[in-house]
Amino acid sequence: MPPRDPGPPRGILSTKAPPGAHEHARISPTSDALAAFVAHFWWVRWDMRGQPPFIAETLPHPTVHLTFEGPHGEVVGVPTGAFRRELSGEGRVFGVKFRPAAFHPWLGTSVTAITDRRLDLSSVFGSDAAPLAMAIAACSSAPACANVAEEFLLARLPQMPKETARVRDLVERMQTDATLTRVESAAALVEMDVRTLQRRFRQLVGVSPKWTIQRYRLHEAAAQLAQPNPPTLAALAADLGYFDQAHFARDFRAVVGFAPSTYLAR
Repeated sequence: MPPRDPGPPRGILSTKAPPGAHEHARISPTSDALAAFVAHFWWVRWDMRGQPPFIAETLPHPTVHLTFEGPHGEVVGVPTGAFRRELSGEGRVFGVKFRPAAFHPWLGTSVTAITDRRLDLSSVFGSDAAPLAMAIAACSSAPACANVAEEFLLARLPQMPKETARVRDLVERMQTDATLTRVESAAALVEMDVRTLQRRFRQLVGVSPKWTIQRYRLHEAAAQLAQPNPPTLAALAADLGYFDQAHFARDFRAVVGFAPSTYLAR
């Protein structure tokens, strides 16, 4: 059964927007058939008029998104670095977050081809893209946008290959299973050798299994460091399966852009 509850957001680095200035909503698909492909719909609206700009920051997920801002739509491949955007004035973005590997049947080619890239929506959906973007732009609420997007995607639903579903489910287990800290362990779960798993990830997910495990560990690190009483960096590194604190700090800095000690002090 596909997951229906979006659960708490993961990978959020910035949460201190002025009260009432920033709205974030997530809505699950109502269709079981679409939920096999789509994790959730999301909506971000802001009104920073009369206030300093707000920097939105998130860690990357191994997932493809469709995003809609104004009358334009884009396909956003898996980003390998942290996302940062300055929110100023007034605006909104609506998005569709696909489950890991689940955009491959729509794309029809290796998902690595769009990693760290943004494509016009028409590159995947052709002449249907512009009317979809205009219909979503005309909506005044997150549920209305989600209804339009769900109806559009359901009408074009591809088949879900068994191999794609198997990789999808493995990636989602990587997110929740703290014991999966090695690619070899992940490969054993799906009865593949490591090289085969790496090829499957490049084709279907757009990033490597090692990258995926590392990013999910950093999601957990960010969540724990944001707690009122965070663990020590040495204890956190050990809990996440790192050889030592230095390796953890290196990975954190490479993706987030600054050291975990700096993140703690913010």
